[in-house]
Amino acid sequence: MSSPNSNLQDPTTTHHLSPSDSKCHLLDHDLTLMVGQSVSLTLGNDSLLIVDEGAMRKPDRTCCGLFPKPTNKVTHSISLYNVLDADLSATSLTITYAEHSGKDDVAVNALQYPIAEDETITAKTWTANLINLAYRNALRHKRLKILINPFGGKGTAAYLYRTYAEPVFAAAHCQLDVQETTHSGHATEIAEQIDIDAYDAIVCCSGDGLPYEVFNGLAKKPNAGTALAKMAVAMLPCGSGNAMAWNLLGTGSISIAALTIVKALRMSFDLASVTQAGTRTLSFLSQSFGIVAESDLGTDHVRWMGAHRFTYGFLVRLMSRTIYPCDLAVKVVIDDKNAIKEHYNAYASGAAVTSSTENATEQSEGLPTLEYGTVQDDLPKDWEVIPAETIGNFYAGNMAIMSKDMPFFPASVPNDGLMDVVMIDGTISRATSLKMMTAIPEGGFFDMPDVNIHKAKAYRLIPREKQGYISVDGEKIPFEAFQVEIHQGLGTVLAKSERLYETPGPRP
Repeated sequence: MSSPNSNLQDPTTTHHLSPSDSKCHLLDHDLTLMVGQSVSLTLGNDSLLIVDEGAMRKPDRTCCGLFPKPTNKVTHSISLYNVLDADLSATSLTITYAEHSGKDDVAVNALQYPIAEDETITAKTWTANLINLAYRNALRHKRLKILINPFGGKGTAAYLYRTYAEPVFAAAHCQLDVQETTHSGHATEIAEQIDIDAYDAIVCCSGDGLPYEVFNGLAKKPNAGTALAKMAVAMLPCGSGNAMAWNLLGTGSISIAALTIVKALRMSFDLASVTQAGTRTLSFLSQSFGIVAESDLGTDHVRWMGAHRFTYGFLVRLMSRTIYPCDLAVKVVIDDKNAIKEHYNAYASGAAVTSSTENATEQSEGLPTLEYGTVQDDLPKDWEVIPAETIGNFYAGNMAIMSKDMPFFPASVPNDGLMDVVMIDGTISRATSLKMMTAIPEGGFFDMPDVNIHKAKAYRLIPREKQGYISVDGEKIPFEAFQVEIHQGLGTVLAKSERLYETPGPRP
C-alpha cells in the first residue's frame, strides 16, 4: 500500500526541460490546451503538466557570435488528485487545487489563464476531461452534514475545521450544513432524525467518539439497515486518537483529510453489535478489556496529552503486571496466523471473500437479526471456550489502526464479516510487553509468539472482578458481561480506497 500522502504532489515544483521534452504530449489536442501566448496545459494519467515557454525566455543571444543559446521551458506539475475544480468563463479558465503549504497541510490555490473567444469550445471539452480525470469514480459536489464536537480532543475542533477543512470543501463546491454538538449523545440524536436523502455523508470533526454516536443514531431509525447502507460516515481528525481517519483517509492532517473526503469513494464496512444486559449498540472500531481498556479510559485526567496519554497509561499499568480474569468464548473462524495472512492477501488481491454465514448481502429495513442471540442467551455449542484466568489484554478490532503508528490489527479488512481478536497473557515479562509495544509500529507485533490472534464471527466475555473498564470504540460501557457479533457490510464509510485500510497489512 502506498503511503498516506502518496497522491499529494507539490504543484509548485519547477523542472527545466529542453525544447524536445514533452513533445509527444503537446501533439495530442484532446489532452493539451494552449492558453495565452505561450502556456500549454497537458493532462497526464496522474498529473496536470503546465509548460510556460515564455517564463524563462530571454533576448536572443549567441555564444561567441556563432550559435544561438538554447531556451529552457519552465514546467509545473499538479497532481490530478489535488485538483478541486475548474471553472470556464467567456474569457478565462480558473483551476482551483490543493497546494502543499507545509509538511502535513494543504491550502487552496488557483491558477487563471485567458481563453480566446474562438477557443471556448475546445476549452470546454478539455475542462470536462480535466474534471473527469481529477474525480474519476468519486462523487463530485458532495452534500455533507458537518458535525463539530467543540469539546473533543483539546477543544479546538471548531477552529481547526474553519481554518483547514472548510476552505477545501468550499473550493470543491461541496454543499455544507454545519452544526456543533452541545452535549454527550447529541450526534446520536442528530443522526437518528437526519433525512438520509438530503445528504451524501455525515462528517465528524472529532475523535472517534462522534462516529460512534452517529452509527448508533442511524441504527435507531426504523429503517436502520437502509440508513446505514445509504448514509456514509467520515471523520476529520480533531480528537486524540482519530483511528477512523488514519484507517480510511491515511492521515492525521485536517486539510489533507478534507481533500481526501472530497475525492473519497464509498465503501461498505462491517459493523458489530454489542449486547449487554438489555441493550444493543453498534461498534465500528474495537472493544477492549484489560490493559488497553484501562490505558484508554483510565487516562481522562491527562487528556491534554492527546494521543500520548494512551502510551502513558499503558506504561504505568504495565509495571504492575496486572491480570484481568474473565470467562471467554469465541466463535473462531481462522486461528492460524499463516491462514490469516492468506485470508488477508486473498482479500487484498480482489478475490471475493465472504464469511461462512454472510448476512448482509441485502440490507433489511431494521438492524439485522442477531444470529447468535444476546449475552443473556445460552452459549452456542460450537463456540470455543478459551482459558482467560490470567489474561492481561483482550482486544477485538474491526479496523487495522487504533491510533497513529499503531496498526494493532494489521490483517483487518473492511468488509469480510470477521473481526480480529487479540489475546495476551498478563503474566509475560515486562520486557516482552515493552517489546510488543515497540513492535506494533514496526509491523512485527502480529508474528510475536506471545500474541494470540483469531479471526472470529462473535465472542462473549464475562469479567470475574467487580470493578474495571470495558471500552467500545473508546467509550466506557458498564463493567459486566457482554457479547459481540459482526455484521458484514452493514455500514458505509468514505475512504481513500474502495477495499483496504491505509496500512500495509501483515508481513509476508
